[in-house]
Amino acid sequence: MVRLSPEEKAEIRRLAAKGLPVREIARQMGRPPTTIVDFIERTQRLTAPVRERSARQLCLAEREEISRGLAEGRSVRVIAARIGRSPSTVCREVVRNGGRRQYRAAAAEDRAWVQGCRPKVAKLAGDPVLRAVVEEKLALQWSPQQISGWLRVEFADRAEMQVSHETIYMSLFVQTRGALRRELAHELRRGRVNRYPRGYSRMNGQGRIRDVVHISERPAEANDRAVPGHWEGDLVYGSANSCMATLVERQSRFVMLVKIPGRHTSAEVVRALTDHVQSLPTELFRSLTWDQGKEMALHQQFTIDTGVQIYFCDPKSPWQRGTNENTNGLLRQYFPKGRSLSDVSQDDLDEVAARLNGRPRQTLGFMTPSQILERALR
Repeated sequence: MVRLSPEEKAEIRRLAAKGLPVREIARQMGRPPTTIVDFIERTQRLTAPVRERSARQLCLAEREEISRGLAEGRSVRVIAARIGRSPSTVCREVVRNGGRRQYRAAAAEDRAWVQGCRPKVAKLAGDPVLRAVVEEKLALQWSPQQISGWLRVEFADRAEMQVSHETIYMSLFVQTRGALRRELAHELRRGRVNRYPRGYSRMNGQGRIRDVVHISERPAEANDRAVPGHWEGDLVYGSANSCMATLVERQSRFVMLVKIPGRHTSAEVVRALTDHVQSLPTELFRSLTWDQGKEMALHQQFTIDTGVQIYFCDPKSPWQRGTNENTNGLLRQYFPKGRSLSDVSQDDLDEVAARLNGRPRQTLGFMTPSQILERALR
């Protein structure tokens, strides 16, 4: 049993006298809620505060007056003036309780009393079936937004099996709303247990390369994602001078990961990419967009070997390869910064790519990249 100091006991009494719920007292005291409950039950000096109605809320007498006015055929404005309330208050009260024909004062009073209870039970806390589904998808490293969108598609006719992504985040990060297992927060893309504004940083180790074909010359079908086969690429670095190449198809967001052996010179990068590109049907690889990193110094050799033209972005313009940059962020969920990629095999990369290609994406109407690519090939 946790022992409380006299100061802590006095503070618990003070907070309880203010009407704070047990969870809030526990949060402020830095103690488990069970400790607070045990103390209250043992001392029997603290009782839940008597619940009082706010003066801004309608009382039973006012609701009875509304009911009488409706029965007499009075307008909302006349009823509002009679009880000294705003017409909008009376209008909302009537609408939320069945309208003019079905409004009953006693039923409206009971409903208001129940809905006013605090704290409310979080949706995931009160629905074990929905919670189990959400936890299963989080364990597969789906984002809350992907889960929410997938639920709307999968259970389109069952509102009880739908939940917003913000509710999932709240259940993960907010202590008083914690319905999901806390450790599942580490399955999120960033692996953080707190939420932060988005930020972006990128190392600038790029050198100039010759005879580039600028992105402005890329065909319109690539720019508007009209047909499949146009890809974006980049290198993702690990510690100990290790790296891998990422390739993302612009229309379907389909991902391929390529292990780069050795010291990832331009010759090694081009050779590894060439092997992967030549394994695909010609119609699935029409162009490649890359930044102006020196690893693509031999880009002309790549074009000769594969027949695929490489288009280069402006320096320091990652947004021109936005799909690829987003994918690189997703990969950090599997390969955190600071980890060496030297011991990662091509089979390991293929497994991660399969997981990414099996995730539903909001931008794809919550279909998966694999589904979109398969549909395009029919």
